[in-house]
Amino acid sequence: MRLPQFMRANTQVRPYSKNGNQKVMRQDEALIQDIATVANNYFDEARGSHGWDHVERVVKLCEHIGPLEGCDMTILRLAALLHDIGRHESDKASGSVCHAQLGADMARKELEKEDVEPALVEAVVHCIATHRFRGGAEPASIEAKVLFDADKLDGIGAVGIGRAFLFAGEVGAQLHDPHADHEETEPYGREDTAHREYMVKLRHIKDRLLTKTGKAMAEARHRFMEEFFARLDAEVRGEV
Repeated sequence: MRLPQFMRANTQVRPYSKNGNQKVMRQDEALIQDIATVANNYFDEARGSHGWDHVERVVKLCEHIGPLEGCDMTILRLAALLHDIGRHESDKASGSVCHAQLGADMARKELEKEDVEPALVEAVVHCIATHRFRGGAEPASIEAKVLFDADKLDGIGAVGIGRAFLFAGEVGAQLHDPHADHEETEPYGREDTAHREYMVKLRHIKDRLLTKTGKAMAEARHRFMEEFFARLDAEVRGEV
């Protein structure tokens, strides 16, 4: 099993800990590695579009954005590792189960098994419960906002395009229908193409991001995506 590397020199110490800084950092590092192992086990049967490699990329994005936005990196890393552990159950239910809320409940149980202090549990659970694009709950903490942005950034740009086509293949969608009215099509079926995902969700992401760093990173990814789907539409129509 391949796990991400987490602890960095600029890690912020958790404000609710009463221990010395060095001891806290050692404890946090051990906890994060333990949770990485726990989280990884939930992805044995995951679809490729939401596999462990997605989690790794979100962790890396959080590691980049988090220090720039003043995050508590223990909260953020734990939340990033656990944010999609409910996704497999959601996919099995064709999206009828909210993977963010389910994942938050599952994460709470896993953290409590590790005897994590309640304040840290609640901070992590809030991040997970509010990370979904189509969810109702709004991220309140800076860590929750960074997780939201990191997860969405992995859904746009070159990686986002690749994941959109991967998901379309997983649900049996066709390549592209330039005549489709995406407002009239249903998810998890033949019409749930990568282009549909772009039209109903991905093109709106850059305007929904919550942090200064995330918004800046989204600009180039968004432009690349716009150009790609315009080209796809033209090629399918036989115009280029």
